[in-house]
Amino acid sequence: MSAAATRAISPNQTASAADAIGALDDLVATNLVGRQEFARNLGLSVKDLVCFAHVLEADGAPVTAGDLAGRAHVTTGAVTGILNRLERGGFVVRNADPADRRRVRVTAVPAAAERVRAVYGPYYTLLAELCADYSPDEIAVLTDWLTRAGALARTYLEESC
Repeated sequence: MSAAATRAISPNQTASAADAIGALDDLVATNLVGRQEFARNLGLSVKDLVCFAHVLEADGAPVTAGDLAGRAHVTTGAVTGILNRLERGGFVVRNADPADRRRVRVTAVPAAAERVRAVYGPYYTLLAELCADYSPDEIAVLTDWLTRAGALARTYLEESC
């Protein structure tokens, strides 16, 4: 663990790329452990939770099984198992696409969405409070960096795994 992972660097101090990467490594590791615990507490696997989170992010719009396969980096066959577990657990509902009966459209069960939001809500509140310490320009830089780092990570994953 780098020094940046154990101490905060105030916005007026300088930091190196190594400091930022070390802090990111610590954040990712902590979030991974947290996601495993959240999933376990909800009776899900991490991949199940990733797929359900994608369904929630669609904000009521149906998501296809293919969308979920891409998001979770699994085959469409594996998504069938994930959807079976999510449906049995009362997290999602599957419906045939009226335009193409071969496609499945997935939506969240409102009560399950509320259960998951109750778990994540306090964490997101704390993150919002942390963001309040930064100016809109600093938040814009953070958002840009995180968005670009996410795209880089997805590309690296697709090309390397």
